[in-house]
Amino acid sequence: MKYKILFYIIAGLLFVSPVFVLLLQSITTPWRFQTAQEMNVQLKSFAVLWSDPNLWTATIGSIVIGAFVLLFNFLIGITAGKALALYSFKGRTLMEALLLAPLLIPVLAVAMGLHLLMIRIGLADTWIGVTLVHLVPTVPYSIKIFHHAYSQLGKPMIEQAQILGASERKQFLTVELPLLKNAIRSVTFLTIVISLSQYAITAIIGGGSVVTLPMVFFPFLDTANPSIMAAFSVWFAAPPLLMYILIEGLLSLLPYSQTPWRNRA
Repeated sequence: MKYKILFYIIAGLLFVSPVFVLLLQSITTPWRFQTAQEMNVQLKSFAVLWSDPNLWTATIGSIVIGAFVLLFNFLIGITAGKALALYSFKGRTLMEALLLAPLLIPVLAVAMGLHLLMIRIGLADTWIGVTLVHLVPTVPYSIKIFHHAYSQLGKPMIEQAQILGASERKQFLTVELPLLKNAIRSVTFLTIVISLSQYAITAIIGGGSVVTLPMVFFPFLDTANPSIMAAFSVWFAAPPLLMYILIEGLLSLLPYSQTPWRNRA
């Protein structure tokens, strides 16, 4: 009990306090500690933010691209992670190294090479091309996370479901997915944050036609108003939070989920 209280205190100091200060900064005039400046509440910073004509387009575009990037990460990460963790085949070590290789190569170098390919196949300056290039810095992490999750799950657990007569679909939905919830949460948050923060590769592949939040955010760096920057940071943090809440809602529908509404008699 003592360690639990200590954990909440440390978490509050390291995570909750900075978020509270950021929210406070976004709705007040610029101020500093230990000065005579008054803290006046205002919403001008959000008004300036909402006055940008590309804000809503960039927000919706970032959410759509992030959702598809997350979906592809689930499909590739689960299948590749499961194969690497549970099956033995020739060249498995080499295959794992190749799948993780994008982490060792600068993303800009990959984007410049892929840009020529995107132009040839007609995906340059499209959100589909941006979605595909966002897989480069995200998929290796997803594969590694699901690889570790399936290694902990173990092959005997899956073989037990097969022995009891479960089909592959039922085995995946009732055995694997419920036990992969922590990995799914990690992949969700990591993928959305990485995808949302990509500026250079989005500008290269999107060619300025695909507008995302980072492309709207950088012009605001010219301002010295900390309230406006804080307001944009709050807005920037909303899409990952909404996506995380959505995934949590979907995870609550899985079998054996410890949720009050499912356990109600």
